[in-house]
Amino acid sequence: MVAPLIAAKAYAAAQEAASGIAGGAAAAGPDFGQMVGQVINQTVGDSRAAEAQMTAQVQGKANLIDVVTAISSAQTSLTTMMAVRDQMIASYQQIMNMSI
Repeated sequence: MVAPLIAAKAYAAAQEAASGIAGGAAAAGPDFGQMVGQVINQTVGDSRAAEAQMTAQVQGKANLIDVVTAISSAQTSLTTMMAVRDQMIASYQQIMNMSI
């Protein structure tokens, strides 16, 4: 069994490493919420680009290969976003099931 003091120190060290405070330096780059927001915006952008390509194809202004590529990109972005969502939910459920 892990001693409570050792567990508390390990948690504090992990928190410090994750926040970039170790050595007094601030963390560079976006936080997790910003990264998720960027992924969502990218997914929406890919979906809109695919819709624009489909509309252009119907009007006879786009090649079929461009439409298929845009749809494939949108599908990949959406699948990735759904996988990230599923992992976030699973992580949240694990945290909520932890005993304190």
